[in-house]
Amino acid sequence: MKKPMFLILLLCLVINCKSKNEGEATEKKLPRIAIAGIGIESSTFSPAQTHEEAFHARIGDSIFGRYPFFEEGTAIRNRADWVPTLLGKSLPGGIVTREAYESMVAKTLKMLKENGPYDGLFFDIHGAMSVVGLEDAEGDLIQRIRDVIGTDALISTSMDLHGNVSKRLAEHSDLITCYRMAPHEDALESKARAITNMLDRLENGKGKPNFKAWVPVPILLPGEKTSTRIAPGKGLYAQIPSVENQEGVIDAAIWIGYAWADEPRNHAVVMVTGDDREQVIAGAEKLANAFWKVRHDFEFVAPVATLEESLQMALAHKESPFIISDMGDNPTAGGAGDVSWTLQQLLARPEFKSENSPSLIYASIPGPELIEEALKSGIGKKVKGMVGAQVDNRFAPPIALEGTITAIKEGDRDAEVEVVVQVGSIHVIVTKKRKPYHQESDFTDLNLKPRETDIVVVKIGYLVPELYDMRKGWIMALTPGGVDQDLERLGHKNIKRPMFPLDIAMEDPDLSARLLRASDAVD
Repeated sequence: MKKPMFLILLLCLVINCKSKNEGEATEKKLPRIAIAGIGIESSTFSPAQTHEEAFHARIGDSIFGRYPFFEEGTAIRNRADWVPTLLGKSLPGGIVTREAYESMVAKTLKMLKENGPYDGLFFDIHGAMSVVGLEDAEGDLIQRIRDVIGTDALISTSMDLHGNVSKRLAEHSDLITCYRMAPHEDALESKARAITNMLDRLENGKGKPNFKAWVPVPILLPGEKTSTRIAPGKGLYAQIPSVENQEGVIDAAIWIGYAWADEPRNHAVVMVTGDDREQVIAGAEKLANAFWKVRHDFEFVAPVATLEESLQMALAHKESPFIISDMGDNPTAGGAGDVSWTLQQLLARPEFKSENSPSLIYASIPGPELIEEALKSGIGKKVKGMVGAQVDNRFAPPIALEGTITAIKEGDRDAEVEVVVQVGSIHVIVTKKRKPYHQESDFTDLNLKPRETDIVVVKIGYLVPELYDMRKGWIMALTPGGVDQDLERLGHKNIKRPMFPLDIAMEDPDLSARLLRASDAVD
């Protein structure tokens, strides 16, 4: 009897030990990873300023709703113990007030302090945020986060390819990547890649990469000249996999940079991360030299012309719609969104004076005063009120718009209230707050039919996919505003010179890779 009892006791001991070990192993499987980020593309050439409410900051678990790959039960969600803190994302606009920035940073740091420690941080930013009194906002933010979470945590940074990678941001980021398409159809894919790279490194025990190569490239070009839809941008970004797929390389990325801010960090950058020193260096230098080699080949992604020339083309076009990009005040590049110059020109033209004239949609112009009157009057009634030039009145004054209300829509996340006012054959979309118009539903929700409209004028640069697929003709108009496509007219004073194409005859730069210190070695 003693032997069987001994065996039973031994078996129980083995089972208990196994269960305990399995439990410990299960606990070790899930790394603890925080989520944080503040994102905006902000022009320092616009008189507008961006306040905290524009970021619609999400706190805690509400952050998961921004990412489909973070839904309950998804592979990424199940691979870590996630600690979402603050994520604020604003429409592009003017420089961010210092008060707004410090408020969001303080909330982020407080939550990080309260919920640590962490194995990693998913740092989701745009990369082109300018803040009053700061020269490198994202570099400041990541360094302050490092001071809280320590140097052991692995930070994986996800960015827009129109962001700026300062040396400080690069040093404090262990892993870093950016979009590879413009328009940014791969935005979510890129964010998922940043997360997956981090999870893989934490799970396989490799942790921080051994090498990070950073190459500043003295090129400053607007996004409308660097679309990946056409050469040379398309071919340049097509070279990334040949570097990324090398043994010992984790990620390779090319940043075009942001042309409408005036800071030393505003220029192109190439970065490669990995464990093989030679491959990381060679890959970074290959991409940087490829970028420099094609610098003269970048052209606007579509034909460009003056507004007058654009309208003549549109009026002569036989198919609908003909889309005109009102580029200078593009709110998705950082324009104030309320420059009234183009609308003023349109309303003065005889071609659109009667309802039977060629139809035109103008999207859009902020006009809180008119919105207030329209809400009192209602659809079908006449309305009169001032619109535009409340923020950026450098090119034209506010317009006294008078017409018939054809639609009213309340509750939009950005515009808050939208009103369509018909003046002759022009349907002007007036908003309480500025809003970009990118989807067909943005128009059809206002009872407008863009596909059946002769001319659609929209404050945008290159067309996003829905508008691009809808167009039957397209021209980009060289209009004035805070994101003027003529960089010479902007007058940069603080960027590093020489800079192509502002210094067109500059000598070839040093494009050798700079190996950056790991974040645990940064002061």
